[in-house]
Amino acid sequence: MSNDIQQQQQHPISLYLKIWGLLFVLSTLSYLVDYFEVQGILRWSLILLFMFLKAGLIISIFMHVNWESLAMKLLLFLPPIAIAILISLMAIEGDYTYLNRLLFIE
Repeated sequence: MSNDIQQQQQHPISLYLKIWGLLFVLSTLSYLVDYFEVQGILRWSLILLFMFLKAGLIISIFMHVNWESLAMKLLLFLPPIAIAILISLMAIEGDYTYLNRLLFIE
């Protein structure tokens, strides 16, 4: 019984090597953004995209979240998503307030 459980929990080393290679490629692309001196919103969009992709791979594979239950995934990911949404709404409201003050005070 315990031997069956151990074999079910082991993941093939090839999976980890493929993810490591993909992380290497994503890191290289991230560095190439600076090497080619991409500027403006495209630069930050690419850097954030590569950052989120790398973080997602690390969390899902190396931290074994990919094999967790749906309840555990919701417990891990819903609070940060909710905080990000609230921060975005506060930023939008702050911009709105600032622009209204500029419009009506000056």
